[in-house]
Amino acid sequence: MPVLISLLRGINVGGHHKIKMDELRALYESLGLRDVKTYINSGNLIFRSKAGDVTRLEKRIEDAIEDRFGFRPGVVLRTTAELREAVARNPFTNRGGIKPAKLAVTFLAAQPSAEAVKKALAIDAPPEELRIEGRQLYIYFPNGMGRPNLSMTLVEKTLETTGTSRNWNTVGKLLEMAEELDAISGT
Repeated sequence: MPVLISLLRGINVGGHHKIKMDELRALYESLGLRDVKTYINSGNLIFRSKAGDVTRLEKRIEDAIEDRFGFRPGVVLRTTAELREAVARNPFTNRGGIKPAKLAVTFLAAQPSAEAVKKALAIDAPPEELRIEGRQLYIYFPNGMGRPNLSMTLVEKTLETTGTSRNWNTVGKLLEMAEELDAISGT
């Protein structure tokens, strides 16, 4: 059974859309997902699933959360291989002085068009640096993520898709957890 990583958008942020992780884990298990594990309190789950259609599974999860908790967060799913590729494609990897806590990866819900990518990369918001690789945005915030100059609303509008961001340390931990579950299941 393949391992998937589920990234929820906008839960437990600023006191809004609160969900306890044990309740979220139970919800995922009620959908027939196996070996569900959570990581920190921001909607990161790793699990096994027989589902062949990831887009359909994203919608099932969104529907279930809306039914149970009364709001509908975006859900982005990635396979272990896709997350591994996202880590490998990090354009900041070989650059010195990059602090992992100041690097974010935004996992996009859909592949943006080439024209949209070109327009997004033209957004100038120093000192932040934006790179796009596949369905991921890599953003370096040298002054921290607390008060960025880069507007994610503008970036998402330009790309014509939404996404959900995780800092580099979280991305690494999620990949580690997914690979451990993969190793246990022999996939």
